[in-house]
Amino acid sequence: MTLRIGSLDLGPDDQVVMAVVNRTPDSFFDQGAYLDDAAAMAAVDRAVAEGAALVDLGGVRAGPGEEVSEDEEVRRVVPFVAAVRRRHPTLAISVDTWRAGVGRAACEAGADLLNDAWEGADPGLAVVAAEHGAALVCSHAGGLPPRTDPHRVAYDDVVADVVATVTGLADRALAAGVRADGILVDAAHDFGKNTYHSLEVTRRLDELVAAGWPVLVAVSNKKFLGEVLDADKDGRLEATLAATAISAWHGAQVFRAHQVAATRRVLATVGAIRGTRGPAVSRRALA
Repeated sequence: MTLRIGSLDLGPDDQVVMAVVNRTPDSFFDQGAYLDDAAAMAAVDRAVAEGAALVDLGGVRAGPGEEVSEDEEVRRVVPFVAAVRRRHPTLAISVDTWRAGVGRAACEAGADLLNDAWEGADPGLAVVAAEHGAALVCSHAGGLPPRTDPHRVAYDDVVADVVATVTGLADRALAAGVRADGILVDAAHDFGKNTYHSLEVTRRLDELVAAGWPVLVAVSNKKFLGEVLDADKDGRLEATLAATAISAWHGAQVFRAHQVAATRRVLATVGAIRGTRGPAVSRRALA
């Protein structure tokens, strides 16, 4: 299935990096480094230079924290979406939100993708995507409301639950008028899952890919990888790249990442091994 996000067209073997630029004072990874407009734009510029095909802008920390009103989320994100669109006219811009009101304002400012990490908590977000011709991410969060950490969550089969949930949300998005070539699905590692669940989802990601929708993977520096290594956020790069490589081998297409250059090199290597792309050069033993 071809995937179209703004001016970005991806065939079934294409794999690209979505750079993360959080416009929050309490982001778990960057700790508010990009709340300032100049710093955030520098981060976008750097991501583009390192080969990101998309940039994902968020105005609310995913986990529990200080309450952020819809108006405040709009203030943090929407003017910056417009600024990025002016500076990078062809860049695919994603906005990480579950709120339809934020999604509408973001699309009017130039966003191409609405990245809903909270399992369609606001059904109006799909309607907004349809109205604006935007793409939409359909994610699994174990039925939890936004910004809720899982507690003693259990599944008979976590992967089966993921597949059923996200394909159901994709069908709902289609019924709302979202473009068939604008729907991605995301197992949403750590959302509504403990570490064992997230590891199993990674191990069996091919089952989600087989459901037929383009798959987004967002494993970058997440807590389940921290628990694998007993490492804080600054010690999770190797685990992130390993999980990225496995997910790429299974056929995921869009990789939400903090470290763009390293992630892109992993994808290039996996693609060469899979045979879906060639090496950058080929000289050895040929002359």
